Amino acid sequence: MWELVARRALLALSVLLATFLGYLLFRNADSAPSNRPIAPESIEQADAKIMEFTFTQSQGDVVQWQVQAKQARLFEQDKRAVLHDVALTFYGAGGDEVTVYGEEGTLDTATKNFRLSNRQTPIVVETTSGYTIYTNHLIWIDQTREIRTQDPVRMVGHGLEVRGQGLLGRLESEEFEILQDVHVDLAPSS
Repeated sequence: MWELVARRALLALSVLLATFLGYLLFRNADSAPSNRPIAPESIEQADAKIMEFTFTQSQGDVVQWQVQAKQARLFEQDKRAVLHDVALTFYGAGGDEVTVYGEEGTLDTATKNFRLSNRQTPIVVETTSGYTIYTNHLIWIDQTREIRTQDPVRMVGHGLEVRGQGLLGRLESEEFEILQDVHVDLAPSS
């Protein structure tokens, strides 16, 4: 008899504690603190708004790349610039230029890393070796001088069409690697 009463009391206590814990989780779900400072990308909360923005990255007297945007909103605390209607131009050692256009971009002003994205039409990267790369999102890693994406990618040129998921590219050597789910089709050269 004593065991039956103890089991029922423990069961009732467990149900009561579970209910109380569920209530606390439900009540505090909307008020969870965030580690990241709140920095909505509204024009009113930006530290500065610049029309016809240009940012140039150089090493010595050599320009490595340049970002131009019709509009930029700068957030000093986050060390970033949010850009609209963006043109990103990479300059090669032999005077080669590769320009990429995007609807939106984010420049990390501390690391000089860059994100470029399009919502509707793909970003187009035309290499000097005759390949054209299409994707909706690109990331530039300045330290390693690489472009990356995890999004779907299509690369066309020299009678080939290569499709897959993700891209790692080194613009200086024009080496590009599609990371997974790779499909290659022969296309008639035009």
